[in-house]
Amino acid sequence: MRVRELVIIGGGPAGLSAAVEAKKLGVEDVLIIDRESEPGGILKQCIHTGFGLHVFKEELTGPEYAERFIAEAQERGIEIMLDTMVIELTDDRRILAVNSRDGLVELKARAVILAMGCRERTRGAINIPGFRPSGIFTAGTAQYFINIEGYMPGKEVVILGSGDVGLIMARHLTLEGAKVKCVAEIMPYSNGLTRNIVQCLQDFNIPLLLNHTVVNIHGKKRVEGVTIAEVDLNRKPRMETARYVSCDTLLLSVGLIPENELSRMAKVQIDEVTGGPVVDQSMQTTIEGIFACGNVLHVHDVVDLVTIEARVAARGAADFLKQKKKRIRPATVPVIPGEGLRYVLPQRIDLDGALEETQNFFMRSVKPMDRGRLLIQSDRGVVMSKILKFIRPSEMISIKVKREILQQNNCLKISLCEGSENGD
Repeated sequence: MRVRELVIIGGGPAGLSAAVEAKKLGVEDVLIIDRESEPGGILKQCIHTGFGLHVFKEELTGPEYAERFIAEAQERGIEIMLDTMVIELTDDRRILAVNSRDGLVELKARAVILAMGCRERTRGAINIPGFRPSGIFTAGTAQYFINIEGYMPGKEVVILGSGDVGLIMARHLTLEGAKVKCVAEIMPYSNGLTRNIVQCLQDFNIPLLLNHTVVNIHGKKRVEGVTIAEVDLNRKPRMETARYVSCDTLLLSVGLIPENELSRMAKVQIDEVTGGPVVDQSMQTTIEGIFACGNVLHVHDVVDLVTIEARVAARGAADFLKQKKKRIRPATVPVIPGEGLRYVLPQRIDLDGALEETQNFFMRSVKPMDRGRLLIQSDRGVVMSKILKFIRPSEMISIKVKREILQQNNCLKISLCEGSENGD
């Protein structure tokens, strides 16, 4: 068994950013393990622009964004073990991995950062009736076929779900010569960024059908068409509104699932709402020495926020590695999502850990709001209030909370109330 100082599982934007930051902070032995043949994760197939606006203050494509971190990782001598699958992770940070060169590899890490990303929800997860013909793809798979392999998945396309990858593929397929008939979304609002709604659908006159879903897929060997119907307030199809739309391809953009099989194996506590680990302000999970960042923690809108979060995890791991002895169970402040919010992250604050001047909290609303008031409450009442505008569930909310507020309260509850007319 080989002993390593810091092992990062996943070589996408989160893993690369964490590795570079850890190296800057003086962690000498950093190893990235990735199951793909090249680092960069999903960015390799995201050839559209829109990356790097926050981190680099310029607009880059996905491969350009990844290349900057890959080049820096190489310059700093960070080891990247490619084509390697981690098959086991224990709560004492023992890692079992396998590849065709070394066979079975066993490692003991002093600290671990989880950066495995997420996977797409498939047809089986949403139970669409019909046969199983060719021509049904997740949006990310279609993106891979076009941008990496050079294959067109079809000529007449219907997209179910309005996630960002689905919206981007609606534009990309149109530019490649396909006809995108419509984008159907079961919710009364889009699940993609507003900029993608405008740039990918409205600019190309592609219809967005809210409160609609696919209720049947036609065709046996190849998709011949789909039946689309409106849904009621309980998201049940109203069959009297059903109509047939001819197509040869159905793309699914119906959500992402954080890849946490290894996290569960290591007995990390998982948040049922985010689908990712429960973490504190340093991105440390409930298992000491195991940290998490990126889409394995919660699904992000833009990669820049993944990088910012990964840097926090790297700082947490570096601080942990500097400790000479195991800490006593830390004093924690639970952070609870209240009315109007699906989740708040981090879910707890470790008072014995490092606290910066301000702490970033990330959250998502349960519904669209033109205006709302964000309230942070403790057992002593409201400790912070902030007015927000143009709130969308698809766009993550980020706020900064002063260190004094975290230190002076035993519990924090963050709520979002709609339609406040008063100022701060």
